[in-house]
Amino acid sequence: MKASLRKPLAALGVLVFWIGLWFLAAGLVGKELLLPSPLQVLRRLGELAALPSYWSAVGFSILRVLTGIAAATLLGILLALLTEGSPLFRALLSPMMTVIKSTPVASFIILALLWLGRAVLPAFISGLMVLPIVWSNVSAGIAARDPLLLEMGRVYGFSRGKVFRLITVPTALPYLRSALRSALGLGWKAGIAAEVLTVPANSVGKMIFESKLYLETTSLFAWTLTVILLSLLLERLMLAALRRTGKRGGEAHA
Repeated sequence: MKASLRKPLAALGVLVFWIGLWFLAAGLVGKELLLPSPLQVLRRLGELAALPSYWSAVGFSILRVLTGIAAATLLGILLALLTEGSPLFRALLSPMMTVIKSTPVASFIILALLWLGRAVLPAFISGLMVLPIVWSNVSAGIAARDPLLLEMGRVYGFSRGKVFRLITVPTALPYLRSALRSALGLGWKAGIAAEVLTVPANSVGKMIFESKLYLETTSLFAWTLTVILLSLLLERLMLAALRRTGKRGGEAHA
């Protein structure tokens, strides 16, 4: 078997195993209210996907979460640049980032609900979870710049902008890609959790909450499957975009 086929076939085998186990468990339970089968969930997902309200909820949830992640990414990069140039600022900022990483998401959601509206809160929570990851990784990337390249830039009289474009960006970009690879899933889950607790209009979280409230277990599984599939799709799209950016950055660095 070709090496290129081994990984997809192994992943397919694992997927078949867990779906088979799900089928078996649903058959043993025998009650859709407690554990619907995969076919029942897929049928319900198809019914939901035929409704305009489904796509409206999905679209608004994606918009909220990606807005928070994008804002946190930009802020994290800016803070990394500022803390790299100021050890005092870094010493002041580090405890706050540690607190953000250590505090449970639910605590931030409840606290932020006192200050922010329900429509804004999911974006804020998503960004808050992403910010420390981006800041720490980009800071590490900036610190990893080759001293010889920096010395060469000084010898040839590079401006700060040219040093940033030709040395800092290519060095820090792999660290940023690594940060976003792990932060995207975390930000997406945190944003959906915020929607479940705050129940904003036109949101996947609201649909999950209402499915649980009215004991619509099959719908609850269908919406949960939607969250999983969207997480995988967004991650693939993000990684594809970052790969293209990395190729351009490598060409510029060369």
